[in-house]
Amino acid sequence: MTVARTYTVQPHVLDGSVVTVEADLARGTHSFTIVGLAGKAIEEAKDRINAAITHSGHKPPRHHAQRVTLSLSPADLKKDGPLFDLPLAIAYLTAAGEIKPDATKRIYIGELALDGTLRGVKGILASVQRAQQAGFTEVIVPAANAREAALVSDIIVYSAPDLRSVIAHIDTAHPHPNALTVQDQTEIPERWEPTQIRLEDIKGQHQAKRALTIAAAGRHNIMLVGPPGTGKTMLARALQSILPPLSRSEALAVTAIHSLAGSLESDVCALPPFRAPHHTASHTALVGGGSNPKPGEVTLAHHGVLFMDEFPEFERRSLDALRQPLEDRVVSIARVQHSALFPADFLLVAALNPYRGSEDGTTDYLQAIRDNYGTKISGPILDRIDLWVEVPHIDYETLQSLPSTNGETDTICEQIATARDQMQARFPKQTPAVNANLSSRDIDERIVLSNEVKGLLKSSSQKLNLSPRSYHRLIKVSRTIADLAAAEHITPEHVLEALQFRVKV
Repeated sequence: MTVARTYTVQPHVLDGSVVTVEADLARGTHSFTIVGLAGKAIEEAKDRINAAITHSGHKPPRHHAQRVTLSLSPADLKKDGPLFDLPLAIAYLTAAGEIKPDATKRIYIGELALDGTLRGVKGILASVQRAQQAGFTEVIVPAANAREAALVSDIIVYSAPDLRSVIAHIDTAHPHPNALTVQDQTEIPERWEPTQIRLEDIKGQHQAKRALTIAAAGRHNIMLVGPPGTGKTMLARALQSILPPLSRSEALAVTAIHSLAGSLESDVCALPPFRAPHHTASHTALVGGGSNPKPGEVTLAHHGVLFMDEFPEFERRSLDALRQPLEDRVVSIARVQHSALFPADFLLVAALNPYRGSEDGTTDYLQAIRDNYGTKISGPILDRIDLWVEVPHIDYETLQSLPSTNGETDTICEQIATARDQMQARFPKQTPAVNANLSSRDIDERIVLSNEVKGLLKSSSQKLNLSPRSYHRLIKVSRTIADLAAAEHITPEHVLEALQFRVKV
């Protein structure tokens, strides 16, 4: 009796590992063993496989006096999740001689219900991407995951409703062969989508709106500072209305992350994600971690916005842990048994109430922050904030004015789209080419500064005692302001506006 083999993929964040499923049957007292660092969900697959095979019209393992061994290799790779049900079942049926699959080397993914129905699983996009990279030409997935799987090009995606239909598709000796449905390629929409809160809904706060425009265009981190009730949360949520849609590569990355996390609301994430964790969120929930590292909110916000309201109320170690993702756009999780490097390229929007209790009437927000929070927010974190915006109370006449109907959001979206095109033209090999991601070498090689601008930058840096990082961030913000004005080069006016948004520490 030969060893039967099928193939599947264990998904990871933006990646996956091809797993070979081997089935061997030997004479002896009945036993059913799954080896290869299998998790609890895979161990429980035995009963699901027995029932699903029975309801599909074939003899399950428990009907034979034989030792069934199913092996998952590589053996040192931790494997978990119900997606192994289908390849395990096919491997057993092949080894038992119940079916004779064709010679196609394909990937099987899916959870089996007791009646043989295939249920959707997490991480399907990362799995199919890895299958395509590994040279597989076909993949069979549950019908619920078919559109997500079809985001990947150059691989045939078959949509399967149940185990019976999979057998009819692959079994060369089947009395009634029936091919599965090929899923059409899923398109990614590239359009600006309306959001619940738009900039027109916020009265006054013109400086804050300007700062949001700069932040959205160059993907710069921003801090909103003001007393309660002045519109900080509304401003943060209105940022969604002016963020450009994701490129294809960004959309695939975001979709893969949210698919693995089980937070995917549709077949594809075409818009930048907006994550707003509560300030009571644990360190692990925010940054990621666990004995088997899982991504946290900073990774779920990849290519989108991480909104942290009541910023100083988060754990001190959680705030300090933001240093790496804010600088390197990744977060490293190291554990004794396993380590992981998760993507975390997000735009940070932090909202800060200077007063812990009620307002005391002062407008010196910085002093109020020092009095109430001390050193809760460290200097290195503030040094990574590009835009500091005060959000004060607005007068009642402005509140009572009629809502704006001048299409403010649409106008700003056009400006941001033009600015992004200029950034992409300046750095055609970078994706995405946003000013916040420029390195010091990029600045030196591709951003031309006049002697007048250099003199202003030097005098401002000396007066404000800017660190080299803050100096480069000042240039990046100035370049974004110039892009919004469709200017070829940075002028002193652009630098002066950027200086108005410097963190006031």
